[in-house]
Amino acid sequence: MTAKFKNPRAKHNFIGRTCSITGVGSYVPERILTNADLEKMVETSDEWITTRTGIKERRIAAANEFTSDLAAKAAERAMKMAGVTAEQIDLIIVATITPDMPFPNTACLVQQKIGARRIPAFDIEAACSGFIYALEIGQSFITAHTFETVLVIGAEKLSSITNWKDRNTCVLFGDGAGAAILQNRPLSHGLLTTALGADGSKADLLSMPGGGSRCPASPQTIADGLHFLRMDGKETFKNAVQAMCSAANEVLNRCEIDITRIKCVIPHQANRRIINAVGERLGATEDQLFVNLHKYGNTSAASVAIALDEAVTSGKIQRGDLVLIVGFGAGLTWGAAIIEW
Repeated sequence: MTAKFKNPRAKHNFIGRTCSITGVGSYVPERILTNADLEKMVETSDEWITTRTGIKERRIAAANEFTSDLAAKAAERAMKMAGVTAEQIDLIIVATITPDMPFPNTACLVQQKIGARRIPAFDIEAACSGFIYALEIGQSFITAHTFETVLVIGAEKLSSITNWKDRNTCVLFGDGAGAAILQNRPLSHGLLTTALGADGSKADLLSMPGGGSRCPASPQTIADGLHFLRMDGKETFKNAVQAMCSAANEVLNRCEIDITRIKCVIPHQANRRIINAVGERLGATEDQLFVNLHKYGNTSAASVAIALDEAVTSGKIQRGDLVLIVGFGAGLTWGAAIIEW
């Protein structure tokens, strides 16, 4: 059967090797923090949170549960779906802004937890766009014949960098992880194209200032709250909608299709108003948009990955469907990809 879309990667790949997602998995912590719970912590209300964000609850990791733990559990579920063992994995990429520690990287910790041995493992940091960035990096190793099986994970413990006294940010974020196994699947197009971008001139809109070489940890940086994330909500909203729409339209144009050909649109789950605005500008219907924001809040690099897993396991996505994923995050960074499932 001839595909009714253009595969932009074909002209760059003379032997036609493609990269598909052969397994997905996700994990969220057991503890649920509801809007009613937050009413007891800060000056807010369920009505205020719901109307402005669309979030009803979020998951919070236990004190002894870390990003690598969340990532490993999601990875094991993706491995099970793909039917691969730890010995078959050739590379691990973890996208996160909340690593267990500055070094060693979280991917190395995941390697040990899932029982993989002596394979390359590294982290990338692209905030909420991280999983899409990681997919593009992973597919390049597959199509180049460097590796046969790549494990890509988006994982965050954002509760560890959230200021629970700031009602403008503490209502937004949650913890979780999503993973994907990348392999060549014969006679499948897989990951068709990806558009990535960044604008460092707007880095101050969303950041966590403390803990790096610019503001190393000290009693003063702790007192000033520099180790919590900060956000200019209004400007972030505006830039998010613009960047996500631009990236989505870029990948649609590359494949020479319009939004009506897409079975499922999975946007970064940051804010329901952002999702609605992006969907409206792209011309996507409510049925095309996949939303789980109300259950988990914004899980940054894990957001798209968790949603992709839920869309697949719920039957929303079937083999052969075209899927559009799109994200935006601190950096500023953004990305979009079209996948033939």
